[in-house]
Amino acid sequence: MKRDGRQEVRAARSTREVGELAQEDPMEGRGSQETEPLERKMEGTKSPQNVSTKLQRIAELARRRPSIVHTTLAHHIDVEFIRAAHQRTRKDGAVGVDQQTSDEYALHLEDNLQALLDRFKAGTYRAPPVRRVHIPKGDGSKTRPIGIPTFEDKLLQRAVTMVLEAVYEQEFLDCSYGFRPGRSAHGALEAVRESLMKMRGGWVLEVDIEKFFDSLDHKHLRSFLDQRVRDGVVRRQIDKWLKAGVLEEGQLHYPDAGSPQGGVISPMLANIYLHEVLDKWFAEQVLPRLNGFARLVRYADDFVILFDRGDDARRVLDVLPKRFGKYGLGLHPTKTRLLPFKKPPSRGGDRASRTTFDLLGFTHYWEKHFRGGHVIRRKTARDRLRRALKRVSEWCKRNRHEPVIDQQRGLNSKLRGHYEYFGITGNSRALHNFFEGVRRTWRKWLNRRSAKHRAKWDIYAALLKRYPLVRPRIVHAYRAAANP
Repeated sequence: MKRDGRQEVRAARSTREVGELAQEDPMEGRGSQETEPLERKMEGTKSPQNVSTKLQRIAELARRRPSIVHTTLAHHIDVEFIRAAHQRTRKDGAVGVDQQTSDEYALHLEDNLQALLDRFKAGTYRAPPVRRVHIPKGDGSKTRPIGIPTFEDKLLQRAVTMVLEAVYEQEFLDCSYGFRPGRSAHGALEAVRESLMKMRGGWVLEVDIEKFFDSLDHKHLRSFLDQRVRDGVVRRQIDKWLKAGVLEEGQLHYPDAGSPQGGVISPMLANIYLHEVLDKWFAEQVLPRLNGFARLVRYADDFVILFDRGDDARRVLDVLPKRFGKYGLGLHPTKTRLLPFKKPPSRGGDRASRTTFDLLGFTHYWEKHFRGGHVIRRKTARDRLRRALKRVSEWCKRNRHEPVIDQQRGLNSKLRGHYEYFGITGNSRALHNFFEGVRRTWRKWLNRRSAKHRAKWDIYAALLKRYPLVRPRIVHAYRAAANP
């Protein structure tokens, strides 16, 4: 397989900080991370070329000598490196167990950065427990645990992640899209669409790893790291993060497995783990044994495998649980499924019987093209749309007594973030439904500011002229060439 190539709703200052979210990715609290390719210069530091050069040297060594084990990496991390990590770290995230904000940390920034570096190099840095909170998952009946580190811990995790990224970006395969430089959920979605269009439909194996971030086996992770990184300072710090406690509802406990979802370094560790367990195995052992075309597309722990032959798909489905069980992971019994995703017949066909599947917040389906033939379209998944409108309603309820102009700004920020992720070709109707839902929801909670005054629709229309909401727009456009 090829190895070449490599999303804002500003998340509320609460529980939505997952791996330092940048642009909103409404996948149950998981966000995609926008980072620059290693060959580009870092900006915003006193000596960006210095940090960039260090990362480039690590990357070049890893690229030229793919079998080398790196035993000296920590010396690259100095004050300017930590300062660069500070520049890359979100400043508006939720606070950790020490309740320290980024503004408070910045009051004595240089002294704090030097003290952090000294403790890291001396091995005296103690990883503080993460504060665990729960966010709604799926239809809202279940929750997803999110771990929130302290701000200082985020800085150090960011610095170590930058070093690990320089090493592993030379090894990660093209099938992996989550939390990597120059890659995003939209890249994964387009890869899926292109492959299915090329095959004129096929078989889709949807896989859900049950409680992956809670089940990640520390022993196996250490063995995977041993293959490339054995720097004592770096490895000792990673072990401290793995052993750091979890503070939940006032109770401190120490899990013997997993990596807190929400930590800055957790996505990198997850990619390293699944690179060995899934990506390499599929490329080196599975693909050569298949009779037809197949493609793996993975975003963090969400992935699908596409096949043009049903027998190949069934063989992989049979062996996949055994492969994951070997490394302490399990597949969700109901969310893991194999389904045919065939191109509909040119004429006739029962529309209700046509299969669809969901991936990264989008429902994929076949639709007839106006020029003839069929194309694969994507629309906002129903549960994602419902959850997004529910969050808007909760926000409007909490802020209904704020000045209207402040409410308008907040809602427009949410709308822009939604369009940034879901604004793709073919999804105009769902974007319009979200816009109309926000419009109705805002009127509902404005009416509840007073028991006497109600904003009728004509009055509300006049208010919207003065305080307009951002209308839907397509952000990610592509040409939908139809299959004959």
